[in-house]
Amino acid sequence: MPEEEHVFWKNGVLKGEGLYRPATGEHGVVICHPHPLMGGSMHNNVVETVQKVFSAHGYATLRFNFRGVGSSSGTYDEGRGEKQDIVSGCDFLKSHGVTQIVLAGYSFGAWVACRLLADGGLYNSNIILISPPDKYFDFDWSYETPAVKLIVCGDSDMFCDPDALRKKALQLGAEFVMLGGTDHFYSGREGMLAGVLKKYLEEKA
Repeated sequence: MPEEEHVFWKNGVLKGEGLYRPATGEHGVVICHPHPLMGGSMHNNVVETVQKVFSAHGYATLRFNFRGVGSSSGTYDEGRGEKQDIVSGCDFLKSHGVTQIVLAGYSFGAWVACRLLADGGLYNSNIILISPPDKYFDFDWSYETPAVKLIVCGDSDMFCDPDALRKKALQLGAEFVMLGGTDHFYSGREGMLAGVLKKYLEEKA
């Protein structure tokens, strides 16, 4: 099994940095990390959990740093330029033969993914939202799309409203999973999250 490769690519006038694991086949996942100003990066525990599960199921994986994080150039842009960061990550996977992309966003990464979706900037992608912080950010749920397939959050998440997310998942036709005894950071609960993702992928296959 190939290891993740440290990769760079052109992101407009900027440079994107990520860890890429190739795979045979057309399926891949782009994984978006939590808030850059709160220590979020592609080395986050939730991001790593998502990468391991998808890799084990034969997906090419790309976890990347948003602009201004690690060796990705640029500066934090309050979710605006970060939308382009996601697009450039998807383009990187496409340039490596991936045609079916899953976008997995955690916390801030989930918010930026939804902003991009509301702008009509995502096509042919299934979206997984992990702890979308609807108590912290305003989410634009106005779009009519079946793209969001799974929403996961903990019952003790201080940044999420589980009841509101459950209702929104129902409206979007997405699966909703609430993990007991779990807060926003999934410390010690990575195995539970991995189990949810494995079940999703096995039922999707």
